[in-house]
Amino acid sequence: MYFQTFKSFKYPFFRLFFGAMLAHRVSVNMQTLVRSLLAYRISGSAAILGATAFAHLLPMFFLSLYGGAIADRFPKKNIIIIGELLSGLGALCVGLSIAYGYLNAEHSNSLWILIIASVLQGTVNGFSRPSQQAILPEIVGEKQLMNAVCLNSMSMNVMRTLAPALAGFLVYIIGFAAVYYTMAGMYFITAVLISFMPITRTASICNRSTLFDIKEGIQYIRNDATILFVLVFTLFGVILSMPYMTLIPIFADDILEVGARGLGILLSASGIGAIISSLVLASLPNKKRGLMLLISSLILGIALGGFSFSNSWYLSLGMISLVGLTHAARMALSKTILYSFTEVAYRGRVMGIYMMEIGLISFGTFVAGLLTEVVGVQWALGSFSMVLILVSSMTLVFLTRIRNLD
Repeated sequence: MYFQTFKSFKYPFFRLFFGAMLAHRVSVNMQTLVRSLLAYRISGSAAILGATAFAHLLPMFFLSLYGGAIADRFPKKNIIIIGELLSGLGALCVGLSIAYGYLNAEHSNSLWILIIASVLQGTVNGFSRPSQQAILPEIVGEKQLMNAVCLNSMSMNVMRTLAPALAGFLVYIIGFAAVYYTMAGMYFITAVLISFMPITRTASICNRSTLFDIKEGIQYIRNDATILFVLVFTLFGVILSMPYMTLIPIFADDILEVGARGLGILLSASGIGAIISSLVLASLPNKKRGLMLLISSLILGIALGGFSFSNSWYLSLGMISLVGLTHAARMALSKTILYSFTEVAYRGRVMGIYMMEIGLISFGTFVAGLLTEVVGVQWALGSFSMVLILVSSMTLVFLTRIRNLD
């Protein structure tokens, strides 16, 4: 059982990639907490909190498809390294802005610095994230994809457990600047580790325009019903479920009244659930993945609704753990299905569309932030969970193509 769960580690370059992604995700998950918390403390507004996330994720929506086309024609390794170096430089600049007093809660007009940094980080992610996603099948064999995806997801979820708690304590003890310095260091470490990886497979399509490649990729997705349906279902799941990651500081400060340390614990509880999910999925055979995808999405909606309307600290911890478990399962299963059913030459562009959808988190978060101003954060997030339950139930009943996927 142990060997079955961790069998992808027999590939040396997967081990290297796994370590690099651990460092990368320290930064990503610290950033999720500190950017949201800092924006809320500067502005005191849920709408501004949503707008900050919108500024970060909107460039991903517009640039990820272009980044996917680049991933299909250039070495993915080099694209990842450039992205990590630029991300590290951006985090360093924000840390220095905080340390020298240009960005803090005492100057509400300093929020523009955080918003510009969010836009630049989103731009870098739009170009580099599709390569991060598409490189994995080139490192391990086709039969190991689900195992590799789940172990890679586990690394993300381990960092979702540890990094937010660390960031929360660093903010409480030392301040925001220390967190951003740590993030910068982790991005630079990732770039160094990726530099030791070999150049992986690329397609020889450099004699054609990038725009032609993008159009070709869109046409390929339109003609493949399985990939199209999974992408559309993922789109709804992302928009409806992910705003909780940005709005959770409001629950920590105003609903549960547990502050930055409690916020770190909530995010860590979500990460623990996700780790359990990743380990279980890594041990399972490649069967009934479509059915598991739909069921996990349905349970995610139920758990998210429970968390939204809870005023109890312990009930909230339980619900957020279940949210993390089912969210990780949904993401890992959708990604594995896309890898398995996509032709090699189009994986970068399909992952570009996938990351483009992730960029739409900003749209859902922005709408949830505006709704919070009107009806409160509990009803705003709760209404999203109700729609997710409805969409998942209807898909489970009526879309047999997805339900029957192995």
